[in-house]
Amino acid sequence: MMILRSSPPSPFGRKVKIAMAILGLKDRISVEEASTADPSDSLRGQNPLGKIPALVLENGDVLYDSSVIVEYLDHLAGGGKLFPDGEARFAVLRDQTLADGLMDAALLRVYEKRFKQPHYRDPAWDAYQAAKVERALKHFETNCPPAPASDGDVDAGTITLACALGYLDMRFSGEWRPSHPKLVAWLEAFEAAVPAFTDTKVPAAPVPDDAAVPLQ
Repeated sequence: MMILRSSPPSPFGRKVKIAMAILGLKDRISVEEASTADPSDSLRGQNPLGKIPALVLENGDVLYDSSVIVEYLDHLAGGGKLFPDGEARFAVLRDQTLADGLMDAALLRVYEKRFKQPHYRDPAWDAYQAAKVERALKHFETNCPPAPASDGDVDAGTITLACALGYLDMRFSGEWRPSHPKLVAWLEAFEAAVPAFTDTKVPAAPVPDDAAVPLQ
């Protein structure tokens, strides 16, 4: 059996878990929690970068990051389900990359609080990352994907976007919602169409301003 090393709050791990469910591969993959902050965790031997998610294959090889893992899972499921063929593929890859970047920027904002004492934080750095998030949200609000009717209507790009929005809800109290009504409606449709999105949700846990402890 393959092993997915991840952590419940990780939006990148959530992306893989949703793909597993949609592609019918959950019974072939065991999910094991990993700590990115623990030097003794075997994760650092599986992925030299010490990042999640990482997929340990049955032969011992390891795949990372989430985009590579999701494409591999699509391949295992016969291909063409989350990554269409032809010109449409590049639009999906683009949207996946943008939504991944949104999550990266949001994570960096969280890490700025989690890993640094208040007097070491850089407001300019936080604003720089926040601007990335806002530009990505503006793009998706303007170019909102069609609302899915079932989990057969989603792809790697829309799965990643849903996970990005879910992460903003969890860590930033849904602050994005009032100014992005189309995305709010789209996410509601996505959640209704994709049961795995609800199944992988973790309770909201905004990062307090005085936080200075590692997270995953």
